[in-house]
Parts: sequence; structure tokens; C-alpha cells
Amino acid sequence: MSDSRRTLLAWEGFWHDAPPGAGQVFWDSDPSLTARVHLPILAGHADAALPLVDLGCGNGTQTRCLAGHFGRVLGVDGAAAAIARARSEDPDAVAEFRRLDATDEAAVRELHAELGDSNVYLRGLLHQCTAGERARIAANTAVLLGTRGRLLAVEPVAAAKEVLLALAQGPDGPPAKVRAVLAHGIAPGEMPDSELPGLLRAQGLRIAASGQLPLTTTEYGADGALIELPSQWVVAGVSEAPGG
Repeated sequence: MSDSRRTLLAWEGFWHDAPPGAGQVFWDSDPSLTARVHLPILAGHADAALPLVDLGCGNGTQTRCLAGHFGRVLGVDGAAAAIARARSEDPDAVAEFRRLDATDEAAVRELHAELGDSNVYLRGLLHQCTAGERARIAANTAVLLGTRGRLLAVEPVAAAKEVLLALAQGPDGPPAKVRAVLAHGIAPGEMPDSELPGLLRAQGLRIAASGQLPLTTTEYGADGALIELPSQWVVAGVSEAPGG
């Protein structure tokens, strides 16, 4: 069995077993702490009339928050169980969801043919992938963007590994939500901080803006505060100016 197939099965199992409801997954933070924080960053560079694709949407919490801010919002994920969960948690059909493998060039090109140039929200997907998968996702993201779309990519930085290790090696073992991830054989890969902008530049994309913000999780530390992972964000597109 290939590594990609093994990874997909792990995610299918994870989303099949994950408890329903908001905040039941480690990274399923309230949108007020995540998408609503990221939205102004992307909005400052993107044409809001274009569609937005939430690439690796999971159960769609952030996708639903982004809906209404762009011409059309579509959440896609490689795991059918994630898409089923996203649809079930969106009874009012605020957003659209469909299964799509972000490494599948043909499928991504079909989506671009349907939507046209689109903005892309990419949160916490790349560090879960192999180096080869990351390169393919970056190339396919460039396809979705075309000449007019803008990307907002958000990924934990290398320092986040220390936070995760501390959680996993605590005196009581990993918290329940972290334990659920590990139980399905899902573990973040090694991704140097310089790799994210490098992947995008290799596809001919220009970095319009970048910075650092914490990614808030749904687990609490000993001090009662939500645990945050240090992360970097990058806005990129073919040109630096919206619509340029």
C-alpha cells in the first residue's frame, strides 16, 4: 500500500470516528479565533467577487465562516468521511462541499475549469503531507489561482513541534483530542519554515505579504488557556496587487 493511500485511510478513519459537534477535534477551533482572524488578511489582497476554495476543509467549520465573504465558497477534502461530516454540520447549506484530492492534477484542473480563477484558503494541510505531496499541492494551488486568485496559506512553524511534544509527553499522557489523532496513525511531518514560501515561489507565485500568528486549538493547558501553536501565514499570487 502506498504512503498516500495509507494516509487517506487514516483520515477516513479519523473523521468517521470523530465525535460530532463543534470543538471536538484538536484543530477545530471557533472561527472567531481562526477564519475571522485570517479573513482580513486575505481580503486585503483578494478580489472578493472570485470564488474561494477551502483546500483541506475537514468538517467545514472555517468554510462556513468564510461563506458569504466571496462570490462562492467551496470546501474540499480528500476524505469522504470529512465531507460527509461537513455537510451534516451545515444543514442550511451555507457553503458547498465535495471530495477532492488536492494532489490530483486532473481533478484540480477540472475544478478550475468549473470555477475559473479562485482564491484559496489553505490552513494546516501541508505539514500533514510528504514533501512530494506538498510540491504537488503547491502546483495545483497555482492552477486554482490562475492569474487573478490569491492564496492565504497558514502552517505551523517548526517551533510548534515542541508544543505538540510537550502535550504528548505530559504526566497524564496526551489529551483526549491529541490521543484520537495519534490513534489513527496521523502525525505531522517535518516541514522547515522556509519551505512554505519556497514551494509557492517555485510555482511562479509572488509573496504579497507574510507574518506570524498563533493557531488556536481546542485543548486547554494547565493554566486554563487554549493551547496555541506558533504558525506562519503567507499571501501569494501571480502578482502582488489584487486583480493584477
